[in-house]
Amino acid sequence: MNNSFELIEKMADEVKLYGGINYEFFQEDLNNKSPDLLKYNPVYNKVPVLVHNGNPISESVVIIEYIDDVWKGVPIMPNDAYEKAQARFWVKFVVEKCHRAIFKAISSHGEEQAVAEAHEQLQFLENELNVRGNKFFGGDNIGLVDICAGYTVFWGGAAEEAIGIEVVVTKDKFPKIREWCDNCINCQVVKDGLPPRESLVAYYKGWFGKS
Repeated sequence: MNNSFELIEKMADEVKLYGGINYEFFQEDLNNKSPDLLKYNPVYNKVPVLVHNGNPISESVVIIEYIDDVWKGVPIMPNDAYEKAQARFWVKFVVEKCHRAIFKAISSHGEEQAVAEAHEQLQFLENELNVRGNKFFGGDNIGLVDICAGYTVFWGGAAEEAIGIEVVVTKDKFPKIREWCDNCINCQVVKDGLPPRESLVAYYKGWFGKS
């Protein structure tokens, strides 16, 4: 379900985390790909792409780490080598396991087996949050894992609303995940970059063919 709407909004917010950086934001229509997109990402022809000093960087997580390396003002990655490795591990888990499982469950309109598979993956995340006991994954400040997971749940909730179900990240089953994601979404720099929820709901209604 990685689409242009989601990834563009995500990229815009990731850059906003670094207040004071001057940048231009271009929204891309993947149904009519621009020459610049084909030029700067000829391998995948997809967003997001960051162009810095004429050099293109592709893929969301790669871009975040690049930004973190170049602009030190507001770190997204931990300084400690072990914690940095843990952050990368959980980002990979969220993207490859949770994200796919959540949208498989939603696109199946809540099919029992698909929901069970999503819950199995999310339980790992719930357990880790219980152990950590922080407002955000890495402590008191929002970081890389929070960006990736928070958006997954935000989009997932909008997609569920679009088709009239609520079966995946329910508050009674995953209270820590819901609390954590609420913290992420209510963080001002994230809130400023979020698309209107009604726009996401309308997008997913179109995606799932529901009027």
